[in-house]
Order: sequence, then C-alpha cells, then structure tokens
Amino acid sequence: MNTRNHKSRETEKSGCQWPGLEHPLYARYHDKEWGVPKAKDFQLFEKLILEGFQAGLSWFTILKKRPDFRKAFAGFNPKTIAAFDEKDIERLMADTGIVRNRLKIEATITNAHAYLDLVEHTSFAEFLWSYLENGPIQNSWRKHEEVPAHTPLSNQLSKALKDKGFRFVGPTTTYAFMQSVGMVNDHLIGCSRHLECTKLQHAYQPETIS
Repeated sequence: MNTRNHKSRETEKSGCQWPGLEHPLYARYHDKEWGVPKAKDFQLFEKLILEGFQAGLSWFTILKKRPDFRKAFAGFNPKTIAAFDEKDIERLMADTGIVRNRLKIEATITNAHAYLDLVEHTSFAEFLWSYLENGPIQNSWRKHEEVPAHTPLSNQLSKALKDKGFRFVGPTTTYAFMQSVGMVNDHLIGCSRHLECTKLQHAYQPETIS
C-alpha cells in the first residue's frame, strides 16, 4: 500500500498513513478495532475468514462489505457454515454484497470444519496466542514503509493453520490477521492508538475452555 503522497486531516492527526482513512467507516475501524485484542473465538474466526477474502483486494473493500458477509455467512457461525452445501455455494456466488470467489467461499466452509475440529481440544484464541511466548509484539515503526508484509512468526503461524486444515492463510494474510486482532501492535509510533493498543494488549487474556 503506497502512502507516500497520501495526506489527510485524519492521517496527520493519527500518524497512521492509510489511503482512504479520511472515510468515516475506515477511520472508525482504525480508531476502534485495528490492533484491539479479540477475546472471543467467533470474533477470531470471522476475522481470519475476512482476511482470507481480502487476498488480492484492499481491506477497505472488505470492510464496506462486512455487514453483507455476516448476513451471507450466518454471522460467521462455524457450525452453520460447516453444513453449507452446493446450494449455499451457488447462493453465495450470486450474492453481489460479498466477494464472489468460489475458491474463497469453498475455503470458508473448509475452514469452518477445521475450526470445529480444533476447538474440540483447545480454544481458538489459546491456539493462536500460544505462538506469542512473551505476549503481543510491540513495534515502533515511524513510517508505513517500515511495516513488513509478513514475518517469521506469521510464516510459522500460517504453517500451523495449514497443518490444521485451514486454507487461504498464507504468511501475508496471517500477518494482516495478527495486526488486526492485536497480536501485533503496528500502529505507527506517532499514532495516538499506539499507546492505547499497547495497554489493551498487555491486559488481554485469551478465551479458555472450561
């Protein structure tokens, strides 16, 4: 995402340099969601699926379609999605409110099965966060160009997810997921949200199985 020539009142105020951040929906996502730890397994599942749909697209595109995604995929309930059949796939392929990519739709069903298998043994949050031995990673980037597209840890987590049967979880997708759910704090150091997310991430405890 090239942001060198992008300026807006919102980016100057926040420090984060995202093209399109002047849009209220995107600004609200930056200010209220991105980098805030997700505590619920269903929240993490939804985010992983949406990051997979983003592959090759902008996150803003997915964000604008998120309400339609939630409706089309039964609120991202894994049990419901796992029961989707060919009729559901055709229904989704005809839904103009979402990204109509058959491979990604089929992968979502596969991922629902993988999720259900995984949570028989541990919570999804515990599985994901176990890869952070010392808690959320706090970066200190000053420019957007410094932020990596993927890291050795995202490579490792990507492989672990694939080994569990998940699809569309490459290292770049996995790193974007880690950023968004608060496993990594990649708000620029000059962004007002950097310190706030640091506090939230340090206080976070993943959901456990009783």
